[in-house]
Amino acid sequence: MVTIVLPPDLEKSITERALRNGTTPELLVLETLQQEYGHEVTPAPQAGTLADFLGDYIGCLDSGEVIPGGARMSENIGERFAEGMLEKHKAGKL
Repeated sequence: MVTIVLPPDLEKSITERALRNGTTPELLVLETLQQEYGHEVTPAPQAGTLADFLGDYIGCLDSGEVIPGGARMSENIGERFAEGMLEKHKAGKL
């Protein structure tokens, strides 16, 4: 695989044309190269989301190893957020 760095003005032109054509800049360039060189080109697989990338690591730490009973940071997050905002408001930091 080859990575090509485009000057900002060319990148902008390609991005604008891709939007007009209802495609992505990558697919637009690949289609153009395919037409020019006659080779079948397929785009690189998409990386997915950050959650997909980190999927094997999400939830692999046990806070119970550090805090007795565990930190339980995923529970009552709405209440915790509201309490934190109220504390900031009382401290004059909002």
